[in-house]
Amino acid sequence: MELRTRLKDLRIQRQLTQDALARAAGVTRQTIIAIEKGKFVPSVKLALELARALQVSLEEVFWLEKPGGAS
Repeated sequence: MELRTRLKDLRIQRQLTQDALARAAGVTRQTIIAIEKGKFVPSVKLALELARALQVSLEEVFWLEKPGGAS
């Protein structure tokens, strides 16, 4: 299974910069960039912090997808 994310879409909808979201979650902008590009899988704690900063449920930001596109 692969971790999928809507982090970038949700961040843009809320008019947050990568830097602003990073500060809200207590990480660097580079971490946000890596997550948005799918190059870094956040810890459960960080995923929860990001969802909280975006004011959405964890499942709205991250989900697992089976190979071949089925979730």
